[in-house]
Amino acid sequence: MANQRRDPARDYLFEAILSLETIDDCYNFFDDLCTIKENTEMAKRMCVAKMLEENTVYTEINEKTGLSTATISRINRCLKYGSDGYVKILKRLAEKGIERPDFPGPDDPDQKR
Repeated sequence: MANQRRDPARDYLFEAILSLETIDDCYNFFDDLCTIKENTEMAKRMCVAKMLEENTVYTEINEKTGLSTATISRINRCLKYGSDGYVKILKRLAEKGIERPDFPGPDDPDQKR
């Protein structure tokens, strides 16, 4: 069965992403492609996936990231029942020794949400 989510425009986008070679390439491309908020939200979602994998509770994730419990729940469903995108990427990051960054605590005055 063919993947019904595929289309030529998305393939073109994903080929562009696959052509990125460095972190700087990624910053430049995603800064042009997305808003600051969109980039921040995607980064938070990756971190939330890792936090869920580490069995962090929703309330702590919400406090640290500012993401809603609905968003956290959606990420959790993707981890358990999704296309394994998060699972594969988290495994690859772990194999490379790349750790999830810490978030500022709720009492940190510099915390940005």
